[in-house]
Amino acid sequence: MERRTQAQRDAMTVEIGYAVVSGAVLAALTFAGAVAPALFLFDLGRTARNVVIGVATAAAGLAFVLRVVHVLWRFPRREGHRLPAPVPGRPGRSGSTGPEDM
Repeated sequence: MERRTQAQRDAMTVEIGYAVVSGAVLAALTFAGAVAPALFLFDLGRTARNVVIGVATAAAGLAFVLRVVHVLWRFPRREGHRLPAPVPGRPGRSGSTGPEDM
């Protein structure tokens, strides 16, 4: 595996920051979109309110995770780099680490 340059490391750091911030914004919007109509337009009891908040929290968490994974999964392809492909016949191993390679 080749060493990354400082520019590549900086680009990945920026991409991770972008993924986390955009994921947090999407999660906040998802939570607000799910909770606001139910809590402000309808007169809900305590149990129903807790259920709505629980479902909205779960949806927001899922939206956050999906957004972060989506952004980071696409990053190598946008930069013109491809992830290294596994060596055929030797799943999970790349490079010369075994005694048969010496």
